[in-house]
Amino acid sequence: MSFGAIKDIIDLCEKNEKNFYQIILEDDCKERDVTKEASQEKMTQLLDAMLLAAFSYDAELLSASKMVGGDGGRMEAFRHEQKGYCGDYIQEVMAHALQMGESNACMKRIVAAPTAGSCGVLPAVLVPLFHRQLIDQQEMVEAMYVAAGIGQVIASRAFIAGAAGGCQAEIGSASAMAAGALVYLKNGSAKQIGDAVAIALKGLLGLACDPVAGLVEVPCVKRNVVGALNALSSADMVLAGIKSAIPVDEVIDAMKDIGMKMDVSLKETGKGGLAATPTGKKLKDDLV
Repeated sequence: MSFGAIKDIIDLCEKNEKNFYQIILEDDCKERDVTKEASQEKMTQLLDAMLLAAFSYDAELLSASKMVGGDGGRMEAFRHEQKGYCGDYIQEVMAHALQMGESNACMKRIVAAPTAGSCGVLPAVLVPLFHRQLIDQQEMVEAMYVAAGIGQVIASRAFIAGAAGGCQAEIGSASAMAAGALVYLKNGSAKQIGDAVAIALKGLLGLACDPVAGLVEVPCVKRNVVGALNALSSADMVLAGIKSAIPVDEVIDAMKDIGMKMDVSLKETGKGGLAATPTGKKLKDDLV
């Protein structure tokens, strides 16, 4: 994809009277020199892989470190007990986010969206809607194009890797992608999609990447839940008519600036933050 700013996509949507998904689809076809049918077939394959990963979760599996596994099953069981504060959909989102993150840690096949460490955010908000038949396969595919377009701009304008910009670049970007996709599914305008991206990313600016023992497990898996819920709240705010005070591309630039200023210990090295706590160090030593 060739976009360097979300505003460029918004301008094309307004100029050509097309929606966000159509602009991203056409750009993919142009860049890869493929037909719309071929492009959508590829995205459908990614959707199928995402759905398979979501519905093949095994609560009995533990990661090699034994630090991760089973929490997705616990959250799902708690959802059915109906004893929590959150509603059923929110708790299903939480369960899916945990399950996808755990599946990644257990070396199962997942779809990086945009990274493996943040793979639970986008499916967490989309899969329950599909499962409940609130959206169909075509709408899922369109939402994934929207998310992909957002992710591409963030990747080209800033970064999506924790090693480059901290977890704000991973969970933050994933949350922004999910927020934009959610607004699209409610027929939000391209400008509203941009506002959702901005609000979601703003909420996670400065988030450190501090994996315990250098593994994408603690606190990474549970941060997928935070990213998913942040996306939902950001989407709802925008759909209620709330706008971002800071333009979306300036928010992305701010994320890059913060990431560049982060100490290396907070960028996936496993040397700072939670990884440097007494318990974090002990967990690492226990793996040796």
